[in-house]
Amino acid sequence: MYTNLMLPLKAKRCCKLDSELKNYNREINKRRTGIEPVFKSLKTFRILAEPYRNRAKKLGLRFNLIAELYKWELNKK
Repeated sequence: MYTNLMLPLKAKRCCKLDSELKNYNREINKRRTGIEPVFKSLKTFRILAEPYRNRAKKLGLRFNLIAELYKWELNKK
């Protein structure tokens, strides 16, 4: 369904993960820590927290506006 989707792998009860699979999980977690604050800011603006009820055409515009605000805030620090 989603070609760029990366899910962490879980160990089974009987056996542990190999070091290669652990490194794969660590790489996913590193990427996720950079993305989670962005989702937090989108939830602050209530775009992801609730169903979007406005026109679908404006959804992309609002996402871009919030992304620019977030980048501006990061550059300000």
